[in-house]
Amino acid sequence: MHPFTENDGEHPEIIVLEAGGQTGSTTVASGWHSDVTWRSEPSMGSILRGVVVPSIGVDTCFASASAAYERLDDGWKARVDGLVAVHDYMHVFGGSVSDEKAEELREKYPAQRHPVVRTHPETGERGIFANRYFVSHLEGMDRDESREIVDYLERQIMSPSVQSRIRWQENRFVMWDNRAVQYAATSDFLPRHRRMERVTIIGDRPF
Repeated sequence: MHPFTENDGEHPEIIVLEAGGQTGSTTVASGWHSDVTWRSEPSMGSILRGVVVPSIGVDTCFASASAAYERLDDGWKARVDGLVAVHDYMHVFGGSVSDEKAEELREKYPAQRHPVVRTHPETGERGIFANRYFVSHLEGMDRDESREIVDYLERQIMSPSVQSRIRWQENRFVMWDNRAVQYAATSDFLPRHRRMERVTIIGDRPF
């Protein structure tokens, strides 16, 4: 169950992702990321369903993190192999909770250390696991160098040559491997109403 987003009251494992229309929300997961990397054991996979889908916009782009890594030149691979990123829920959700609640959640969900380049436990492929959405910094580096590296890796993920693009329809389901994929939603449907529902699958600690 996701602790920071609206959940379905009857089925709290279902995350409700809603924006536009009468919701008053314009929040869309438009930054490239893998789900809940701020957990010690991020999700193994995610399943997303289109519930209310406008006729215009609402695509989601998925990128192969392993293909993006393989396209790095040897210099960049040498630079990022072995680096550790600190993933922190406060990076995204900190402004939406009170100071008291933030302190409580910080104790329950401390910032996590994960490799910048993750090895898939089943395929053995290596892929970019850092993302600007949740990573606060890279260990042993100042903020400017951390940002330079994370931004560069994000630009590799953003290349259309490593992406697939999903056009949503009502009751279309998409499932992906959170250990090998990063994704970003488009916000071009606003101000139209969109409602999506998501569940995530328990994973293990990246290495």
